[in-house]
Amino acid sequence: MSENTSALLIENLCIGYPQKGGLKTAVDQLSLEIKPGEFFALLGPNGAGKTSIISAITGLVNFQAGKISVFGFPAASREAKFLVGLVPQELVSHGFFSVNEILQFTSGYYGIRNNQKQIDELLERLQLVAYRDKQVSHLSGGLKRRVLIAKALLHSPRILLLDEPSAGVDVELRTILWNFVRELNSAGTTIVLTTHYLEEAQRLCRRAAILDKGTLLALDETGSLIASMAERVVHLTLRNFRVPPTGKIHNPDLLFFSQDGDHVKVIVTGSVSINKVLQLLHIPLENVTDIRTEEGDLENAFLKLLKKGIAKSA
Repeated sequence: MSENTSALLIENLCIGYPQKGGLKTAVDQLSLEIKPGEFFALLGPNGAGKTSIISAITGLVNFQAGKISVFGFPAASREAKFLVGLVPQELVSHGFFSVNEILQFTSGYYGIRNNQKQIDELLERLQLVAYRDKQVSHLSGGLKRRVLIAKALLHSPRILLLDEPSAGVDVELRTILWNFVRELNSAGTTIVLTTHYLEEAQRLCRRAAILDKGTLLALDETGSLIASMAERVVHLTLRNFRVPPTGKIHNPDLLFFSQDGDHVKVIVTGSVSINKVLQLLHIPLENVTDIRTEEGDLENAFLKLLKKGIAKSA
């Protein structure tokens, strides 16, 4: 396995599901590459194709066209399966087995015998020690989610797929989960995250792909997506100055401005600097007594991209 091998390489992926009259497209000609050690976000509304992509990587669904490789191995091959850990979106009851029994059985699926040391470490890190002998079916949803995370990590995978891991869980579990996942990523584990909590993706992920209806809308560093798509609100307090009337200033980066007494509110695209704002409105710096900004975020960029995608398809 070369040092330059991609952790995950998806080329022209097409996934469809049978429906009356043909196939319903879930993923359409998707291509992306994730490098080893990345913390990467797959983002999109319901029906965007995120779970279908995760399922194709792990071999849970077939795809009609394209290729997926995991560290150079074909997706769903024996080699790839040993390199991937999956935390699925759906909770599983696991019948009448205890937490410890399920983790022992799962270790056996990977051919790992006498894995109790790893199991004990995961129980400790995920604060499950007190529940090790409890039936999984009797646990709360948040505790079942912790068991799924432990199962995914039993074989020390090189890439961890997290499909909505914090959906419906409390703040305590989110804190435990993200602290642990950050440590795994710092130690070299590649993380692929799908989430509807965009503040999590912004805080955790260096790069993100935004999808809608199976189509890739954007792929970039999260900071670049915010800078290029999100809006910045600038509040200026002026002394003895009136900005020109709205109709006399035209610039694609200037989305809105208004003046109320000494206060000017300006909305610009995220990449515009304060100096540029002053230039656009012809405001001398000596007439500015205070500046306050409200930075855009990933959610703002996400919504703008979706609107652009809908407008293109209309």
